[in-house]
Amino acid sequence: MNPLTEQAIRTSFVNCSKGAAQRLPVPRDLAERPWAELDFLGWGDPGAPDRTYLVTEYRDAPVGVTLRFPAQRRGYLHRSMCSLCLTTHPGGGVSLMTARKTGRAGRDGNSVGVYICTDLACSLYVRGLKAPAPGGRFEESLTLDEQVERTRGNLFAFLDKIIE
Repeated sequence: MNPLTEQAIRTSFVNCSKGAAQRLPVPRDLAERPWAELDFLGWGDPGAPDRTYLVTEYRDAPVGVTLRFPAQRRGYLHRSMCSLCLTTHPGGGVSLMTARKTGRAGRDGNSVGVYICTDLACSLYVRGLKAPAPGGRFEESLTLDEQVERTRGNLFAFLDKIIE
């Protein structure tokens, strides 16, 4: 992914108002992000723990979406799998994140959801740069490039549903 500026991030959002995009918190460490290793930039909202943001290069331009997820439930022991990178996590390591659709459908309150790594570190898990809990990544016969392309394809399929 190419490095993004704060302004490029703010103007990329497609499922919120321009005013909301100007008010949302943008990470202050953009210069330190491992851009070459990212398929998307994802971060949480410190002022609203149920909100996250995701920006990626989609159809040759940065596209950002706002996401919401339910408050974390504690104490459950199952494992869940991320729909983007296919990493499994125990407990609350994967969350159902929903995004309001664009256009009329979004104004009518329609949204779509996807199960994503709660920490939004899918790119790092796929590349082995961040380790999930033991058993979180399965050994695959796909090459790293094929796994990255699969992750990006899963992300783009989700964005297609938001933007359709």
